[in-house]
Amino acid sequence: MNNPPETESTTTNGVQIRQSRRLPDFLQSVNLKYVKLGYHYLITHLLTLCFVPSIAFVIFQASQLNPNDIHQLWLHLQYNLVSVIICSVFLVFGATVYIVTRPRSVYLVDYACYKPPAKLQVKYEQFMEHSKLTGDFDDSSLEFQRRILERSGLGEETYVPEAMHYIPPRPSMAAAREEAEQVMFGALDILFANTNIKPKDIGVLVVNCSLFNPTPSLSAMIVNKYKLRGNIRTFNLGGMGCSAGVIAVDLAKDMLQIHRNTYAVVVSTENITQNWYFGNKKSMLIPNCLFRVGGSAVLLSNKAKDRRRAKYKLVHVVRTHKGADDKAFKCVYQEQDDAGKTGVSLSKDLMAIAGGALKTNITTLGPLVLPISEQLLFFSTLVAKKLFNAKVKPYIPDFKLAFDHFCIHAGGRAVIDELEKNLQLLPIHVEASRMTLHRFGNTSSSSIWYELAYTEAKGRVRRGDRVWQIAFGSGFKCNSAVWEALRYVKPSTSNPWEDCIDKYPVQIVM
Repeated sequence: MNNPPETESTTTNGVQIRQSRRLPDFLQSVNLKYVKLGYHYLITHLLTLCFVPSIAFVIFQASQLNPNDIHQLWLHLQYNLVSVIICSVFLVFGATVYIVTRPRSVYLVDYACYKPPAKLQVKYEQFMEHSKLTGDFDDSSLEFQRRILERSGLGEETYVPEAMHYIPPRPSMAAAREEAEQVMFGALDILFANTNIKPKDIGVLVVNCSLFNPTPSLSAMIVNKYKLRGNIRTFNLGGMGCSAGVIAVDLAKDMLQIHRNTYAVVVSTENITQNWYFGNKKSMLIPNCLFRVGGSAVLLSNKAKDRRRAKYKLVHVVRTHKGADDKAFKCVYQEQDDAGKTGVSLSKDLMAIAGGALKTNITTLGPLVLPISEQLLFFSTLVAKKLFNAKVKPYIPDFKLAFDHFCIHAGGRAVIDELEKNLQLLPIHVEASRMTLHRFGNTSSSSIWYELAYTEAKGRVRRGDRVWQIAFGSGFKCNSAVWEALRYVKPSTSNPWEDCIDKYPVQIVM
């Protein structure tokens, strides 16, 4: 039987008041976030706090030496000349090996996002009216698309390709090529203009587009358009989904480790014209409602002189592939329906599979980016749970201590909601993703660059800030890229948000 709490009574204005003698509840009276912040700073700077007194002690001892002591030390070194020479040789050799083999820094000089013309914008009612007039969808499919649109988080200003504005739509190879050219060349024209880079200076070109891979390739189209040099290394990545933009950056980074003093361009896009689904299978109708026109072009450099003008330095790339699991492999799957119409089917297990891929990815990324304080907390709870079978709730590391800005792939409202919840993020951390989804829709692998452009347009990126780009894609893959801002980053000319940033963020009503 529990004892009742000790109390005492006082009388004020004839009213008896019972007061508790318990200690105050510190969980309620103390803001624990400040305690945690202090703990974080203490553990993070523990090595420095231990190292500084050691240096001070060495300096103090050196200051006590008299000229005779210094002379004796010099004589000792003279009689051990061989040892000194051997040590010096090892030091020089080690320094040389380190300088030659260390990874070269990769700088993001600038990037550009394509903004389609206003004539390609599509409103909800226009989308539904066109879907109805095509005659390809039954009433159930039309109602399903309406519900998806209303819950999607997309606004009224997203873009669909020109071929989809006709009734009936005109998807053709020629129209698909035209869409690809408009998006890729539009982004590259802006990039070359903003950086004053001559196209012939480009040494590496990586293009990623999942569903449109013509012959000649998209990378060959760019080489032909800009008359790039004959010895350029070109790569064309297909079928790799919405996370292929990070994969393309990783490939460009590896190429820049091999080829000295050069530039790499990464072009990320998706083609909608030939991949619109005209059937009635519900799981294949969702991409019609979410995917929209967009693309980006990124200029990377391994030249030391470019550090002064670059926006960011690439810190880490972490890639996770779950393709060995059959469910993961087929959760985003291009196929034909029973009527022979081709589309991309999204499995009902998609969110669970994405969650598993995310868990694996952040488990790998965490030790690279999280402060020691967070790693110790995570490790201690893990040990307690595994060794002592303690009923300890798993500790979720606070990634807000590792990153200042989050660019979460704008794949859909549900994806953003889940990451916000599972990573315990604040609304401002997912603002760029929600607003990108609202303004541009799901632009596939380029969406993370529209999000970074939004953050820059808001003037939020300061020197030393870390940016986390995370994307999901078919296969199933989850990929992360971490960037460090080298200066206060101002939005570049022709930022896709420049004419509308003042009205954002907007309230999204479902």
